[in-house]
Amino acid sequence: MENKKNTDISSEEHTLFTKHIPECKRVKNRAKNSYKITPKYRHFTVYVGRFKEFKRGLHAVLNELRAASKDDVLELRINSSGGLVNEGKQFYNLLQEKFYGRSIAYIDNHAYSMGALMFCMAKKRVIYPYSDIMFHNYSAGFTGKGGEIRSRLEHKDKILVDFFHSLIVSEGFLTDDEFESMLIGKDYWMGAKEMCERNIATHVVYKGEQVKAKKYLKILNSNSTKKIEKNKKTIKVD
Repeated sequence: MENKKNTDISSEEHTLFTKHIPECKRVKNRAKNSYKITPKYRHFTVYVGRFKEFKRGLHAVLNELRAASKDDVLELRINSSGGLVNEGKQFYNLLQEKFYGRSIAYIDNHAYSMGALMFCMAKKRVIYPYSDIMFHNYSAGFTGKGGEIRSRLEHKDKILVDFFHSLIVSEGFLTDDEFESMLIGKDYWMGAKEMCERNIATHVVYKGEQVKAKKYLKILNSNSTKKIEKNKKTIKVD
């Protein structure tokens, strides 16, 4: 059996851990003596901080991830207030190229701005009861001659608006009207319940178990009903 040592690579704000998963043979049908074999693969985990890599950059992290095979999986652990959209787009391109349909994102604490967009990139999106997220429009600044500034702003605005739209509206997380409000300055803050209602989160870690978002909403509704009934009984006793 192959036994490779797990490794980690760090940038200023992000850390990549690589775990080697050996081939697994599971019984599919004992009567027919058939088995399902899961090939060996690597499980990459990136802890995501701010998108502000001014010194070392993301080269080492991205280079390691670009060596991924078709069976490898990427897990993103997000605790981010956002930062440079260009860095986030590098991760988006990576997911499209090397981990399409094989990515999992967790909001370990909060995901704001570019952190929120990164969460939306993943196929499976997991939160905790007190995770929160925030969507808003980009901030930017340009220098140069007037015509150059205008041309550059128009170009970048079109690129970024299309990029944001593909991640937020095309997936149904915000409506077109909400997106238009976001573009002119509205911030959208959401907790776990609303993320589940909008399907931004697909799963929730609740009491040691990872449950689907719809089940978590039923749990919240049940707990709310029990609380109301308990309050009614308390009032009657008083």
